[in-house]
Amino acid sequence: MSVDARTQDKALRLRALLDESVLVLPNAWDAGSAAVIAAAGARAIATTSAGVSWALGLANGRLSRAEMAEAARRVTAAVDVPVTVDVEAGYGPTPQDVAATVHAVIEAGAVGINLEDSTAAGGPLFTVQEQAARIRAARHAATEAGLPELLINARTDVFIFQIGEPETRLDEVLTRTAAYAEAGADGIFVPKLLDLAALHRLAESTSLPVNALAGSGGPSVAQLTEAGVRRISLGTGVAQAAYAAARQAALEVLSTGTYTTLDSSHGFNPDGLFSR
Repeated sequence: MSVDARTQDKALRLRALLDESVLVLPNAWDAGSAAVIAAAGARAIATTSAGVSWALGLANGRLSRAEMAEAARRVTAAVDVPVTVDVEAGYGPTPQDVAATVHAVIEAGAVGINLEDSTAAGGPLFTVQEQAARIRAARHAATEAGLPELLINARTDVFIFQIGEPETRLDEVLTRTAAYAEAGADGIFVPKLLDLAALHRLAESTSLPVNALAGSGGPSVAQLTEAGVRRISLGTGVAQAAYAAARQAALEVLSTGTYTTLDSSHGFNPDGLFSR
């Protein structure tokens, strides 16, 4: 596989963004949403696998590797900024599965991935050793594909799926973070961990940039930054808000015959919803 200079430059830009400041990622789910988010000023685009699934009429977790890669290809074609892709658990349990997924992502033009350690929705998790081997396979595959700069954000689902007793969860995350860093991860993502003191302890324990999943009712970007978080994503939040707006507009016109929900709509542009 041949990776062009433009893709390599995007990979380096994505890494630089984490070094320069806190990277905030309102996640996209298709080419149109990616373009709108980029036009709003996002310096990089991250996809949400659940949002991609919904856009294809699929339930969360039902996305195939091929469908993910095709969606990623459309997103990378729609924006000029670096794109990092949610590849769920790698579309298969083995290191070879993860390697195939990395090759597909790079071929689609993406320069980063999120790779989770759940064997299935709700758990259990891969063992620390199993997931470390999968991360090493991802790093090797990226190098083999000509993009050693691929940014691997390792996601651990200890908190989101409430693995183990509450008092042991942070220690489990710390153990996994250290092992994942040694295996070649470039970041650590712990969805549902929003306790600022715990996030600070995690950030102090590792050189990896810590990624938090933010949302309504949770800590602000400023609070998360003060706790040491360096990457903040919104997961399915933006997609959920967009679908809620669509539902409300439909309910209004079907029930009352009015259109006030549309008052805040994006202006119509025959060339698209956005301006590069």
